[in-house]
Amino acid sequence: MPRNTSLPFTVSKTENFFDRLGDYVGDVFYDILPEKGYELRDEQIYMAFQLEQAFKNKGTIFAEAGVGTGKTLVYLLYAICYARYKGKPAIISCADETLIEQLVKKGGDIEKLEDALGLHVDVRLAKARENYVCIKKLDPLANKTSDMDILRVHDEIPDFVFDTSAVMKSFERYGDRKEYPWVPDEKWEKIAWDPLQQCSTCDWRHRSGQTLNRDYYRHAQDIIICSHDFYMEHVWTKESRKREGQMPLLPEASSVVFDEGHLLEFAAQKGLTYRFNFENLTNVLTGYMGQDVREESLLLVEDILALNDEWFELLADSANMVEGSNRQQIPRSEAMLQMASRLNDMVQQLLEHLVFDTELFTMDEYHTKIIEEYLEFFSYGLSILLKDDEGIYWLEENEATTSLVVMPRLVEDVLKKEVFSQRIPIVFSSATLSQSSNFSYLAGNLGIDKFDSFSVESPFDYENQMRINGHVEQEKDSKWEEIKNGLLNNDGHSLILFSTTEEMNHFREWSADQEWPFDMLYEGDLEISETVRKFQNDESSVLCAHHLWEGLDVPGEALTQVIISSLPFPPKDPVFQAKRNHAADAEKEVDAPYMLLRLRQGIGRLIRTNEDHGIIHIWMNKEEQKKYEKDIAGVLPVPMNW
Repeated sequence: MPRNTSLPFTVSKTENFFDRLGDYVGDVFYDILPEKGYELRDEQIYMAFQLEQAFKNKGTIFAEAGVGTGKTLVYLLYAICYARYKGKPAIISCADETLIEQLVKKGGDIEKLEDALGLHVDVRLAKARENYVCIKKLDPLANKTSDMDILRVHDEIPDFVFDTSAVMKSFERYGDRKEYPWVPDEKWEKIAWDPLQQCSTCDWRHRSGQTLNRDYYRHAQDIIICSHDFYMEHVWTKESRKREGQMPLLPEASSVVFDEGHLLEFAAQKGLTYRFNFENLTNVLTGYMGQDVREESLLLVEDILALNDEWFELLADSANMVEGSNRQQIPRSEAMLQMASRLNDMVQQLLEHLVFDTELFTMDEYHTKIIEEYLEFFSYGLSILLKDDEGIYWLEENEATTSLVVMPRLVEDVLKKEVFSQRIPIVFSSATLSQSSNFSYLAGNLGIDKFDSFSVESPFDYENQMRINGHVEQEKDSKWEEIKNGLLNNDGHSLILFSTTEEMNHFREWSADQEWPFDMLYEGDLEISETVRKFQNDESSVLCAHHLWEGLDVPGEALTQVIISSLPFPPKDPVFQAKRNHAADAEKEVDAPYMLLRLRQGIGRLIRTNEDHGIIHIWMNKEEQKKYEKDIAGVLPVPMNW
């Protein structure tokens, strides 16, 4: 009798699962896929049998495979089979929403695998909270705005959301950003979840799109796909959610695949972030004051709120703007630290008062737990800030509020304990995981002590498929003119990659006065997958982006030219400044490696199949040419012409 009838092969009681899996994988890549018109690739087969060892040994492996090796089909096949064998879904964590779309879109890798192998794959998406509409924000806004984009979203919210008499069984999933592709990013921020929202105390929480989508993806049988940010939020909140009687964001997994795994460290830092603003503490402590508590507790709350107000005023007055970043640097002054220390001591006192108050009075248990959790969170974040050299911190401002963000400088200890101590297969997949074939830098930053690794080159004939031209920028407007000429000479069909949002906006302002015979598409004007779809379908269009250095997969004539407007160095913001401060040579250890890796990713957008062809233009200034020309030449697939 076979052990699991859902497997695409049989395993009898006397047979070993991995022996049968190896036979099946061999059949897939040597026979089944070639019969369906897929090219037989040695690199793909080599990768497949390397991954088999990682799954067999329940270990971590760095799978560095160049563009065109078909690495996604390999890890999907193993993840699906192993998930069905173990009876738990695999989690595939992607760098961002663009990469997720490449997997699940019509004609994407999962559909290709289903069609070729006759499988039905149960794949569900677990998206970050900011990808869902927030009814608490949308409903009051719809009553006072005349913005048709926002009103149209409100009109499309299902009736049961506003009908409190509706029973749970009539609820349906809704609210995903992708369902409202016409909404620009800046408007979406006004109606989407944000860190100021207290979902656990929200009246809408059982009817929110976020809640309903979470309930859906938790029941996936084969694969759950999420972003690195979401996976790290799951890791970071897992224990606190359990304490609050909530389920972790993600269920227990049979295996985890980190696609574009070189970006996991940044997501880990972001996921382990403490975010404070005046409104949150005020809201929480106002709820405490509404309980039946002692007078000395009320006086302490008033003192905390007054000091918190004073502290944020000091932070805002002393913060400095950082060009190319929305993160404002905060000087580590004695006054700021003394205030933070006093605030932390007072919060600790209030936690002690909370214990006495709950014993003396009848307090609402649910709200008491919320208050306690938030105060502990607040205090722990402050403790990181107060310890010299442990935290990275900055200020962020928007129309509504000012937020202090505190992030631990090093994340490897948390990752080692919470992620890499699991006895499950963990796969890192990317074309750019190593530095000069050495994986120890990435492994060390992530807290991985033991791992396997391999590298396989791209099978593409780059010398005959692509050209790379280097350009030295003399003056901004003349650079824009040359880029315009390149677009016109190529009849569009181009992707322009910018290093920052500001750079893209400068070009946009300049190009608004130009005549274009094709559509100019800009990242942020629509939901990202809709923008990419327009670019792919309108083959003469030009896509301008600052986030799509990785993940964009547009084969064919729609993309025959990639223009890199400037070398993609990391921003001068507090996160990278902390890395620079702890490097013996910041330029060699932080700035150059980041730039070269991102440059490799950007170049990889051009050639996606054996039939693709085109040209890449790389812009830099004279100083950068002198300093980095040799390093850049070392990562290019073909020599650069100047």
